[in-house]
Amino acid sequence: MALNEFIGRSVQLKTERLADFGYFLTDGNEDVLLHKNDTDMHLEEGQEVEVFLYTDSKGRVAATTQIPEITTDSYGWAKVSDVKPGIGVFLNIGINKDMLLGEEDLPVHRSVWPIEGDMLYITLRVNKNNRIYVKLATDPIIEEISEKATRKDFNKNIHGYIYRTAKVGSWLYSAEGYKGFIHESQRKTEPRLGEKVEGRIIDIKEDGTINVSMSPRKHEALDQDSEVILSYLASRNGAMPYGDKSTPEDIMDRFQLSKASFKRALGRLMKDGKIYQEEGWTYIK
Repeated sequence: MALNEFIGRSVQLKTERLADFGYFLTDGNEDVLLHKNDTDMHLEEGQEVEVFLYTDSKGRVAATTQIPEITTDSYGWAKVSDVKPGIGVFLNIGINKDMLLGEEDLPVHRSVWPIEGDMLYITLRVNKNNRIYVKLATDPIIEEISEKATRKDFNKNIHGYIYRTAKVGSWLYSAEGYKGFIHESQRKTEPRLGEKVEGRIIDIKEDGTINVSMSPRKHEALDQDSEVILSYLASRNGAMPYGDKSTPEDIMDRFQLSKASFKRALGRLMKDGKIYQEEGWTYIK
């Protein structure tokens, strides 16, 4: 087999000769450069060594003794190292050269592109020009590595990474290994591809997959809404022209809360003796 058929994989090669800038390795027919920046090993002529083959910035086959988990034959988690509008997203697979997930394989909307530090489950692919690229894991691949949730997991808090995103919802792989779905009604904003998110399990399907909500539980939401109101009151020296009679539009515009949520939070605060209302205004006690 030609060496370019091993791009994106590891292979055993023999050290053919030494150079000032590294080593030339051979399979008996072709040579490939192992640059000194790609190894911390000291090799002798004739010594065999396992290397990973990739293509450098000029499209040439190059070798490294850093053997990544992610190859053309295997999947793994990789961290986003850079984002280039018009090009795509670069990921660190554990070698000196970052790998490109092209713009054509990313979501249409830039708002849900991964950012630096996000994590993606990927493999590698090699195109007809021997260029190496990232390929995202599909649903069947995620299913292969997934664990089945059971009824005892209901209502548990979980976290995981988004591996697929769409207007109707987002798909995640959790730290427990569960494959989950977040319906658009169960999230305030659409998470990024590769973003780490937190939520709770609201349903377990027969196949062991889960439905997840990123919305807080009712008591948690009530606490958050109360804090929003108290913070706004504090910013206005303890008085605000909003109360039970305020319009839903005014409440949404000021607090990003529905009128029902606003009234529940006001009721809680009044019951706790923290606020009172007078002539359409609300005051801190």
